[in-house]
Amino acid sequence: MQLAIRLVINAIALWAAAAWIDKISVYVPPEWSAEWGNWGKALVLLIVAAVFTAVNAVIKPIVKLLSLPFVILTLGLFLLVVNAAMLWLTAKITEITDYGLRVDGFWAAVWGGVIIMLVNWVLGILVPDRD
Repeated sequence: MQLAIRLVINAIALWAAAAWIDKISVYVPPEWSAEWGNWGKALVLLIVAAVFTAVNAVIKPIVKLLSLPFVILTLGLFLLVVNAAMLWLTAKITEITDYGLRVDGFWAAVWGGVIIMLVNWVLGILVPDRD
């Protein structure tokens, strides 16, 4: 149940980033839009959120450990670059399909990472873990 909630929270965060940043978009194939309408976009967001969650669970801890000197040197600001890299990597992974996340440029990824971080933080407060 907790995984499903986190997946929906990530989908909402990705939707917010795509809505607020011009160079971030969620691509839905036209046949999905014609057949399912808004449900097609919701399905694509959930798929992208699953990829984003997997990237953050597997790759992000390794990148954070390897970049620890830069994080310390910049007093944590380098974590913005790490978040941007995870968003960009999610976009690259989903680009191999007919649907997915599109990120055009480094600064779009940085601002998208900031928005995703803030939305996850706010929704994480509203929906706390059962730990």
